[in-house]
Amino acid sequence: MDLYLKGKTAVVTGASQGLGHAIVKELAIEGVKVFATARNGDLLKSLKEEIISAGGMEPVTFIQDLAAADGPQKIANAALSSLGYIDILINNAGRSQPVEVVAPDESWKESITLDFDRPRQLTQHLLPHFMEHKHGAILNIASTYELRSINVSAVAKAAIVVWSKQLAGQLGKYGITVNCLQPGLIDTANIRRFFTDDERAKFADREIPMGDFGAPQDIASMAAFLVSPRARYITGTVAVVDGGMRHHAF
Repeated sequence: MDLYLKGKTAVVTGASQGLGHAIVKELAIEGVKVFATARNGDLLKSLKEEIISAGGMEPVTFIQDLAAADGPQKIANAALSSLGYIDILINNAGRSQPVEVVAPDESWKESITLDFDRPRQLTQHLLPHFMEHKHGAILNIASTYELRSINVSAVAKAAIVVWSKQLAGQLGKYGITVNCLQPGLIDTANIRRFFTDDERAKFADREIPMGDFGAPQDIASMAAFLVSPRARYITGTVAVVDGGMRHHAF
């Protein structure tokens, strides 16, 4: 199915590995000119080479720590300067951070900054551009918030979901969609550090109807759809890609 993405432009944060890597590559193969930003220059270079080898649209890479106080402004300025016009923003950067029930404030501050404040600030820097052109697709990568133990990142991402729904309500009149994508357990370095191979197999057999963790491509495929013209009438929603692993506390 043609997603009608060829010729579009996109900004993707956390682009050098994991979900971001897969999303950038998928968009580039669809013909999107992607501004891919992350901290690791070597991984960004490798991503660019991989995309070119696969026949995708060569991305613009930009080394920047989103968590830095001036990170969002630098990314917004560089993206507008490089692309001229932005159709899509995907706020992907983030890092899982489980903590004890009594946790140091620093852990909370780090995750709230990276997983809520900075994507909100980057979005706000780009919103005047979207609103002026009465067009845009914003996708925020969320986290499962049905956990039975405390994860600061998941708390911050839950705030992203609420904020996204509120944004969607106000930006629809400008032709801008705002959605969230909630991954389950996806086979990335961010998740592998919490499971041995044996633990992964046992957990998946017990908790995931599809029988295993997902692949980054599973997220990238849904992300590409949600930011495409095919999804023009979808906004204010949370798309879940988790192999059926949903828990609800009653």
